[in-house]
Amino acid sequence: MTNTCSCSKDNHRKENYALLKAANLKTTKKRMELINCLRHSEKPMTAEDIYHEVRKNVNINLSTVYRALGALVDAKILTRQILLDGNNIYELCKDLHHHILTCKVCGQSTYIEMCPVEDMKDDIAAKTGYEITGHNLEFVGVCPDCIKNMEND
Repeated sequence: MTNTCSCSKDNHRKENYALLKAANLKTTKKRMELINCLRHSEKPMTAEDIYHEVRKNVNINLSTVYRALGALVDAKILTRQILLDGNNIYELCKDLHHHILTCKVCGQSTYIEMCPVEDMKDDIAAKTGYEITGHNLEFVGVCPDCIKNMEND
């Protein structure tokens, strides 16, 4: 059903962390595991399905899963759909394809609305023979507040 992996060893760990940080949500192992579970799921999942997968890696109860899902939906990291039977299913937002700029001084993150990689994708595929199915891109720099603070020091 779901191909889970441990967030601490997963290459999506940084992206999950940046998503939470950019949404001003506290980064917890439980939230990281929950996002990772949905990232590796081949289809939307119910809260109960998520609970059964995530509890394999962290000690969590169902009420915590519901609270975390609500916060992640409010932050637009996840989408919630209500089925005809009244059950909710969750998945990563479809338009989650965005890139993140992170300040290396204070750790503040912000989304980058444009994708510079899209223009290169066909060229990379032609040169390598790969069928490109996705990508991750992280920029690191110094935010305006930290630049101002460094100039004042």
